Amino acid sequence: MTLEGNILTPEGWFKGELTLRQGRIAGISGTPVDPEDNDAPRIIPGFIDLHVHGGGGADLMEGGDALAVLARTHARFGTTSLLGTSMTASREALLKAFRDAGSVMATPPDRAADILGIHLEGPFINPDMLGAQPPYARPGTLEAFDELDALAPIRVITMAPEIEGHMALIEALAARGVRVQLGHTAATHDQCVEALQLGARGFTHLYNAMGGLHHRAPGVVGAALAHADYAELIGDLIHVEPGAVLAARRAIPHLYVVTDATAAAGMPDGEYRLGEHRVFKQGNSVRLADGGLAGSALTMDVALRNMTGLGLTLSEASRRLSLWPARYLGLNDRGVLAPGYRADIVTLSPNLDVEQVWVAGCPVIE
Repeated sequence: MTLEGNILTPEGWFKGELTLRQGRIAGISGTPVDPEDNDAPRIIPGFIDLHVHGGGGADLMEGGDALAVLARTHARFGTTSLLGTSMTASREALLKAFRDAGSVMATPPDRAADILGIHLEGPFINPDMLGAQPPYARPGTLEAFDELDALAPIRVITMAPEIEGHMALIEALAARGVRVQLGHTAATHDQCVEALQLGARGFTHLYNAMGGLHHRAPGVVGAALAHADYAELIGDLIHVEPGAVLAARRAIPHLYVVTDATAAAGMPDGEYRLGEHRVFKQGNSVRLADGGLAGSALTMDVALRNMTGLGLTLSEASRRLSLWPARYLGLNDRGVLAPGYRADIVTLSPNLDVEQVWVAGCPVIE
């Protein structure tokens, strides 16, 4: 199969042809181009979402085929790889959700994003910084981690480093290659720095559910801006205002975008589930009954347009939705368009609307 248009490569934009063969990119040919000079499709790497709870009306914590439903839903909007993301919950609820997620991963759904594993967002968080998480926060142990990891692989975990025993746990998990992120935390700046030195790699939904920046108490946000190489940020421009997005972009070299999407993503306004919570989609936001933000209804194509609307070039926005999350997870077979890489591809109109999506060379949209 051959695709024609403006192709974003590691060397820049080329107008020409991209050839797919057996799920990989077999070749790219063309001449350098400014895509703004023509109306041909924009061909960019598929999006990689490392924080997604739900979509298409399904929430990961429901179990059953929820992970398959959300993976199919987000694929329609250009996401070609993702981490299903859990909520803080009881041990029994987590075991069921992980067992069912593992079953979905064992027989991957078709026309769906590649499910890379699980982002365990809690329960090893600060009970005073729950945000929209249900009240099941508790200290973490390797035994509790291993029990869940045996059912479905945990690639990313969110933790509060200030909880007793968590510094040692951060060091142990980092040594295994798990990406430990600091989030839902009231840690001090120095505690965050210590966690980073022990192997923590990122920050969960930067600015949200963490101590803010004060010039005499820099807190978690200050530690992220001063020391982070990677951090995730919700790209809906509701969780984080544009000025704060741009400040983080300037400070954190590999800031990348996530959706933190709930079951409401890809769905009309109404009531949905987020773990044990009832949440309500109204327009572009998802909120608890008390009005507090509770995840999002965001899809990655909207996040891309939000980022370019802030002044990022399409190539930079693409890196923050594809290349940087791939590199953060240590994935060297995706995130860019180049020969030998997986054929995870999104074709966009000049207005950046999704026209077609390929996951490992298989079309998602008829």
